[in-house]
Amino acid sequence: MTIGKLFYLKREVYFEPLINHWYAWPYLLPPAQAARYISSTHLKLMDSFVKNSKLHVIASKQLAGGDFLNCSEDQVAAVSQLIESTEHNHKDILELANAISELDDMLREHSSGESIEPLYELIPAPLKGYVELLLDLEHRPTYRLLEALLYRSQYNKEALQSVNFGLSTKVDERPFVLNTPRIADNNHLHLSLPFNSPKLKKLLASRDNPLTMDQIEDIFDGVIQEGGVNFKDLFTCEDQRASNEDQAESFNLKYTGHAGFLISDAGKNILIDPVIPTYDPKYKCYMTDFCQLPEHIDFVCLTHSHLDHTNIETLLQLRHKVGQVLVPKSNSGLLVDPSIKLMLEQLDFNVRELEDLDQVPFSTGCITAVPFLGEHGDLNVRSKCAWLVDVSKRKLFFGADSSCLDKNMYSRLHQIIGNLDLLAIGMECVGAPYTWLYGALHTKKIGKSIKESRRLNGADSRQAINMVDIFNPKKVCIYALGAEPCYRYFMGIEYDENSKQIVESNIMAELCAKRQIPAKILIGSQDVYV
Repeated sequence: MTIGKLFYLKREVYFEPLINHWYAWPYLLPPAQAARYISSTHLKLMDSFVKNSKLHVIASKQLAGGDFLNCSEDQVAAVSQLIESTEHNHKDILELANAISELDDMLREHSSGESIEPLYELIPAPLKGYVELLLDLEHRPTYRLLEALLYRSQYNKEALQSVNFGLSTKVDERPFVLNTPRIADNNHLHLSLPFNSPKLKKLLASRDNPLTMDQIEDIFDGVIQEGGVNFKDLFTCEDQRASNEDQAESFNLKYTGHAGFLISDAGKNILIDPVIPTYDPKYKCYMTDFCQLPEHIDFVCLTHSHLDHTNIETLLQLRHKVGQVLVPKSNSGLLVDPSIKLMLEQLDFNVRELEDLDQVPFSTGCITAVPFLGEHGDLNVRSKCAWLVDVSKRKLFFGADSSCLDKNMYSRLHQIIGNLDLLAIGMECVGAPYTWLYGALHTKKIGKSIKESRRLNGADSRQAINMVDIFNPKKVCIYALGAEPCYRYFMGIEYDENSKQIVESNIMAELCAKRQIPAKILIGSQDVYV
């Protein structure tokens, strides 16, 4: 490496934000929710691994994901150390998690319907000053977390944050991220950098903004480094970005994979639900990677807070080039519905929160937040919306995991929106069990029938075709199935032709064909012509 040269972060470098060594997804950012997951999920899984590592090793060879750690037996000591440091250094986090359980128990006992004001004195100490007690119209007690205060409290710990880097060309498959803490190993570089560190921002931006070797060495100077990857191996002198000449000024719509779309028109760029995979030559036909994105993204639109739509890993790597993030409004303070706006503001994003049917105009069109039913286990989760992008005389509807649970809502919307040029609808119609996302937030055991009946399902063919009949689109795209192999590191899904998601998607395509409406199942990055 020669002095004076400029260096770019390699295309094949993947990045993982970590909280207490666990992969950072949206429900690990808000302090109260993070406390519940650390206490109820992470510690229990790690303790199980330490007590019976052989069982976990066997399970990890047979499944992707599940209630086991994908660690080797020689990592038992490291996992034990992480348990000990969590229990010793972050007692207040565990006390906060326990206080939520105690508060739930206390409110369950208040059944008289009389004033709840005397209970303020009985709020568990870790939560005092951070909750508002409430009664609903049926006189049932509940509470609201004061989220903004919690983000400014001792429970919002930058010390829990760190990052992990690997190279897709150095591993056969990127390790599954959701069920296992990241323990430093020979294939990764673990750095003690918090998410808002100026050093990390400069490092992640270096795919677009190259650095001198002196600048790179300054980034790593004084940073605790663990693992077998040398930081210099993360960089190259080659500019691997797509040519700006390839980024057309006229309208273009590109499917970027899973639930992601890139809309470009007249120099404006809009990303919907970006989960951008790191370049891997094995899967290059399936992906739009970071080096293929425009230099500037005017708007990022997020449909909801599930990690395959609000992907912290991706967002942090786009942070230097994003103008504004548009998000649906939450219920502000419900444990199951943390504010996406607040969590992303902690990461230095410019965030705008939208109510149903709020609009954001831009030079050649308008973005509208559209109500979104379903896919959240029947919980009172408000922070979800579909996006209508009206651009260059085209009406594009991105429904993600919307379910047509009530076609009357869409009929009413049609009166306002009119017919569509494109209807994109997610059809992961057999989603994760209810407890996959929300189990740790409960303080009482959840029955098996609840877990199964309240799965996080997207639309099936019957629901999706109802939307087609209402909006009469010129084209339909079926997407967000999680079928691309480059996403296995967090989706853990492998379909066959008999999988219900594939069967229902094929039925949907046939139903559209009978209506003489072109329909395509999108798997892998591709241009979409509208």
